[in-house]
Order: sequence, then C-alpha cells, then structure tokens
Amino acid sequence: MRFLLLCGALLAAVPALANDTSAVLTTGGLEFVTNQDIVMESEELFISKEEIRVIYQFRNTGEVDQSILVAFPMPDIVPNFFSPVAFPMGPDDNLFEFETTLNGEPVEATLHEYAFAFGVDRTKLIKQLGLPLVPISSQASEATDALDDETTARLLHLGMVAPDEFDAGEGWEKHYWPAWTYKATYTWEGNFPAGETVEVVHTYKPSVGGTVGVSFLSEPYEEYDPAKEYATKYCTDEAFLAAVRKTLTSPEEPWSAPFFESWISYILTTGGNWGGNGIGTFRLVIDKGSPDNLVSFCGEGVKKIGPTTFEMVKTDFWPQQELDILILERQPAN
Repeated sequence: MRFLLLCGALLAAVPALANDTSAVLTTGGLEFVTNQDIVMESEELFISKEEIRVIYQFRNTGEVDQSILVAFPMPDIVPNFFSPVAFPMGPDDNLFEFETTLNGEPVEATLHEYAFAFGVDRTKLIKQLGLPLVPISSQASEATDALDDETTARLLHLGMVAPDEFDAGEGWEKHYWPAWTYKATYTWEGNFPAGETVEVVHTYKPSVGGTVGVSFLSEPYEEYDPAKEYATKYCTDEAFLAAVRKTLTSPEEPWSAPFFESWISYILTTGGNWGGNGIGTFRLVIDKGSPDNLVSFCGEGVKKIGPTTFEMVKTDFWPQQELDILILERQPAN
C-alpha cells in the first residue's frame, strides 16, 4: 500500500468510512434508498490503520429475487493546511484499493467520483480545466500551481484553491494548492435470491487523519475546547486522560506526550437503509496496532480480546451515530 505524506503545505483528511446501502442512479447523481426486503442478518467490521474489512450476511426475506444497485460511500478527502496525514494512494481508478466479493466471487464495482467546494459540485469545472479530481496528489498540486492568474483568481473565489505564502530561503513565495473535497462512491449490482442469505465482503485501505502530537490536553482558546470535543467525539474519559498525562515529559507542555494522534471514522447509520430491525448481529473489532498505543472510541460493552484488539458485539443493532476512533501511536524513543 502506497501513501502520500504531505508536509509544509500540510494536508489532512476528515475521513468517513461507510456501511453498505442500497442506491439508485438518477440524473442528479447517486441517491440512497431504503430496501425493506433485504435484511442485514450480521455485520463483522474490522478496523485498523492498515485495513478496513467488512463481512455482511444479507437475507432476502421477500418472495421475489432481487437485483439491486448497492452503494458503498468512501471517505471524503478534505485538503487542510494544519496536519500531516497519510493518504491512500492506490491507482487512479481505485484510490482506496477497494475490493468486494459476493459469496466468495469477485465483484466488479463502478467508481463514481466528484469534486466539491463549499458544498457545491465542481466536478465539471475540474474536468474542463484538466485538473485531477483527487486533490492530494503531486500532479494536482503542480497542475493547480501552474494555472494562469485569471483561472487561479476564479478558483480562489470559488474556494477551490488555497494560497500558501512562505519564505523559501531566497525571499517570499506564494503558491496555490488544491482545496476541493474529493467524494467517491463504489456501486455494483447485487443478486439477492428470495429466501436466501448471501455473503458480501469488502476490503480497502483507510484514509487516516491525525496530528504530530497530542492536541486534546491543550487549554481552551476562544470558543474551542479540545478536551470537550474529544470527550464528545471519542469518549475520552478521565482514566484515558490520566494515562496520557503520565507520559508527559514536561507537565506544562501538553504536546510533550510521546504520541501521534490518528483518527479513523466509519459511517454506520446507512446500515439502517436495509429492512428488519437494524443489524441482526453486529461485531466490531478495532486493532490499535501496537500494545504501546492507546485507543478511545464510543461504545458499550467493549472488551479487550487481544494485546491490541478490542471487541463490541450488539444484537438487533440500529446504528444511531457514526463511529469515530482515536488511536494514540507511541513515538519511537530517541
């Protein structure tokens, strides 16, 4: 797996990994719909920094065979100038190296790609200018920075590029980098025979956001309280915070904790687009990567099942919120 690490003009992802959902293609693009006959009997979800693996058991409870369009939304890639991040850099036609099987047989999925800025679809404009849709590649950065002044001003007005001014050692330079959000969804036709259960397996490489240090121990500034945000998003409790504070090399410097932050998000709520009472049996396994790492996420009945793995099992699970995972990766000793 290849990753692109951008520093200097640092780019960060706001990743969102997602459950299967049924979909229809319309003139306005992809729309998600509810299917009442196809029941998700079980879902096994494995999440680590290196791989996402999802195993579904779907059952057609109706009396008619169904061939439906199944959609799998991928993480949004959101350029940002604050944190270094490792992005998945698979081939151009399969950035996340997404693979899927139906009852053990490979399925060919169709990739739908879009470029958005401030909630507006700018895909057509990006293609007209001959720019890559994926904004995090070196090709996209070079192509954007090489645009003429008139085009750059237009894209700046639309919020599609971001200026970056810095001292390059021989005076100040200004460059313009891609700032649009990349959205992608894979779709494929699934055959669901009446009264039968089929197994669907997805594997792909996650997009992982993060920081070069620990940020949630910092004091609140203006209207932003990092500790409160992390407690809400990742359920970082006092025991977790105390464990991190013990590692500070300087008690007055919250950034002195010997960790990198890694963030992974997964969209669970689309699991409610299937029939029945939600997901019959849901099993989540999260791997923090190393026994020296720390992990925090919101869940009930979580138990440790290995040196680096944690498990949560639910029955008749109707997801009400998305899953956000914080992994603190211990930095190597100097």
